Amino acid sequence: MRDESLVVNEIFFSVQGESRWTGLPCVFVRLTGCPLRCSYCDTAYAFREGRRMLLKEILAEVARYADPFRHAQLRLLGEGEASCQLPLVEVTGGEPLAQPAALPLLRMLCDEGYVVLLETSGALDIRPVDPRVRRIVDVKCPSSGEMERNRWENLEDLRPTDELKFVVGTVEDYEWARGQIVGRALHRKCPVLVSWVHPLTPEQQDPSLNPVPSGQRPLTRRELVERLLADALPVRFQLQLHKFIWPADQRGV
Repeated sequence: MRDESLVVNEIFFSVQGESRWTGLPCVFVRLTGCPLRCSYCDTAYAFREGRRMLLKEILAEVARYADPFRHAQLRLLGEGEASCQLPLVEVTGGEPLAQPAALPLLRMLCDEGYVVLLETSGALDIRPVDPRVRRIVDVKCPSSGEMERNRWENLEDLRPTDELKFVVGTVEDYEWARGQIVGRALHRKCPVLVSWVHPLTPEQQDPSLNPVPSGQRPLTRRELVERLLADALPVRFQLQLHKFIWPADQRGV
């Protein structure tokens, strides 16, 4: 039964708020559970909340959101023009790879013809993931409190269709990330994203999260961009688009 089901926190339809896919319509499947407790985590509600669903139930729920959009594309664009295969489908968390049945779900979504994204912490092995999946892999910076959980072996398995993401909230994060990007020539492996830490609302500050290590100096988003430009880093700066459309702590967006 557990090989055929997953504990799901939420499934919803929105715009993609991050990555090189920003702004495109996307169905999100948020799975429950995560072994990490990053200081800036804005989805701590997914650590515990959720219900068990069969994989076929998840696929049906994704199709419920996706099919009307696909039909509208066919009406507006025609059969030959609707080949961009929107909406996207992203499997996220929590940490989706913490549940073994995430792997067959990803494969089944690819089989259905979706463009499938996986948002993962970078702490678990990404090699078993279906090669058709676009993997967005975090590299944990010092302020996360989880830097020792980085699975550096994952870098050897990256493909051009993947993305690496550094979440930066402090001067120390930036300097460390810059050293990793330049020293390891990470931009030659796949696109590299640098994401600013959006401050948590009081409701998002789960007591289980790691504290930011003492002595670290916060960076504003403007300061981060100015440093990226001054250092001419070959990266894409990103904000979490959905937090500029809806309240920062709103779920299901």
